[in-house]
Amino acid sequence: MRLGGPVFGKCDSPEAWVKLVNATGYRAAYCPVGTEADSMTIKAYESAAKKADIMIAECGAWSNPISRDLKIRSEATDKCKKQLALADEIGAQCCVNIAGSKGASWDGPDKNDLTSETFDEIVSSVRGIIDAVKPKRSFYALETMPRMYPDSADSYLELIKAIDRRAFAVHLDPVNLVCSPQRYFKNSELLRECFMKLGPYIKSCHAKDIILRDKLTVHLEECRPGTGGLDYAVYLKELEKLEHDVPLMLEHLPDEEEYRLGAEYIRKGLAI
Repeated sequence: MRLGGPVFGKCDSPEAWVKLVNATGYRAAYCPVGTEADSMTIKAYESAAKKADIMIAECGAWSNPISRDLKIRSEATDKCKKQLALADEIGAQCCVNIAGSKGASWDGPDKNDLTSETFDEIVSSVRGIIDAVKPKRSFYALETMPRMYPDSADSYLELIKAIDRRAFAVHLDPVNLVCSPQRYFKNSELLRECFMKLGPYIKSCHAKDIILRDKLTVHLEECRPGTGGLDYAVYLKELEKLEHDVPLMLEHLPDEEEYRLGAEYIRKGLAI
């Protein structure tokens, strides 16, 4: 397992980027360049990462490739293809997106998102992206989500089987699966189930936490690792059991200090 997260500061060269990553103590990092970078620049960052033993965890392709709006769908699909190509070129673990939503917002919710028809659209969308790029090193992955597929370990397995592409993999964000009090209070079992069923396919994970607030009806909120109810002892133990090296990436925190505190909590958990 490798802990990683975003870096803060001027990052205008591979050397400067490596210095920033090393200053945090991370051993994994988000992709440091975008699709506008030329091949020479991409190669320079890949080489610098290898030399410094930094794993490039993921390239984000955040968009809605199953949107009802055909223009939005087309632009999103194109973005996914470009980001997957970048991930493959720079040697990132994966290119990650969500499946998308049939609603007005790219990340939902919509009553049609958890239907067999939308499941089939997701399968077609992912196949099209992978088949267009044909990645040799990286993978295309869908982040687990609370209100769209994949919304459980079982639905992820169903997608893996239906998509039937070697380059399709798993991006696990367990906090996103904690979408009810039942899952909140039994998240240890949820974590074990995810790793038992999805372990061989996992290419990257997100690190955050979740708290169930004491007000009606149900209020679940993201928070910094260590300040919520996610069973990090189980999460880290399961990650460490994987035969392959997987990045655990901090995200969605407001500032550099919060990332420092989140990383500190996780490192203490690893030392126990």
